[in-house]
Formats: sequence, C-alpha cells, structure tokens
Amino acid sequence: MLRAALLLVLTAQPALCCETALLLAIDVSGSIDAGDYRLQTEGLSAALSDPEVTAALVADQVALSVVQWSGTGEQALVLPWKRMLSAPDVARFAARAAAVPRAFSGSDTAVGQAIRFAAAQFAAVPDCGRRVIDISGDGQENAGFTDARARSEAIDAGLILNAIAIEEPGPAIPITTYYRNRIITPDGFTVTARGLQDYAETLRLKLLRELTKPVG
Repeated sequence: MLRAALLLVLTAQPALCCETALLLAIDVSGSIDAGDYRLQTEGLSAALSDPEVTAALVADQVALSVVQWSGTGEQALVLPWKRMLSAPDVARFAARAAAVPRAFSGSDTAVGQAIRFAAAQFAAVPDCGRRVIDISGDGQENAGFTDARARSEAIDAGLILNAIAIEEPGPAIPITTYYRNRIITPDGFTVTARGLQDYAETLRLKLLRELTKPVG
C-alpha cells in the first residue's frame, strides 16, 4: 500500500503555476464610436495573436481576462479568466476578443470605478503570483471621481497598474500625462497610442514589455 502511494506521488503531474494574472480593461465610453470600438477589439486580437506575445503568455501560463468600462456603474467582465496553457488557448481567446459585443453604448469616463471593478476580479485567480491591470483609455476621469483612491487601494493590494493612453494625433499629450501622473502604480508604466489606428502595435509592444522583462 505504501509503495503504491509513493508511486502515485512520483508519477503525478506537477501543479500548474500561474506566473501572472493580466486583466485588460478597455474604454467603451462615449468618445469611442463603433469604428473605434472595432479597432480596439481587432487590435487586442491582433496583439494576442502575435507569435512573440503568444509564446510569452504560454511560457508563464498567464491568466487573461477582459473588462469593458465606461461611466458610473458601467463595468463588465466580458471575457472571464482563462489560463494560457498552449498556443491554441491563446488563439481561441484572441478570436473571442475580436468578436466580443460591446457591453455599454457609451457615456462618461469613470476611471476610478473601472480600476476598483478590475481589482475585485483577481479574487478568482488567487494562485497567480503577479496581478496586473492593463487599462486603456482616451480621456480623463469625468464621473465618479475616485481615481486617486482607487489607485491607492490598488497599491495597498499589491496590484500593478499599467496604461495605454490613446491620444489624438498632434503635439499635445494630456491623456498620457494624466495616466502617468494619476493612474499607474509606482512599479507600472504608461505607453501612448497615437490614435486607435496605432492601438494594436502599441498593445503588442506593451504586452511584450509586461511579460518578458520586469516592469518599471
């Protein structure tokens, strides 16, 4: 009996370990029209489908989920947590990301509430060693006004907040400055997409930075 138990221990498959839980929080507020929404969903799918990104996701057995957010009380988990254990897992998640319906028709921009909602989702993936919220948006908070408190709560909870600031083409970068100064955590970073046409490539590079070397 003892020999059988020992053999079972020696031949058992090792427990899967989730290195990173990465939640992608996507802006669907009133400034995002139907074409912009399509650019975001297709851009997310394209970034995840990149061979380097796929390899990094699988190597760390990353858990992925997607949240859409807009105004006060308008946040939804549109793609629940899924472990990326193989390239086909990533391909299926990318296909779902491209086709996911829009959760809200668009209203205000409640960044703080988006962060709080996103932070609450990590209770479903307690075994992941690193927890990252990857928020994208094209406007500063204009509803709810909880961004500073939500950021502080995220820091206290040990979360990392990174951001993609979506800027209109031109010299000014107020959205980048807002996300850099008021949203990301001290160990996070902000990247800038010059319009939504630039979103897919910016997200691809951002995912590689998050997944293949230390953030900071």
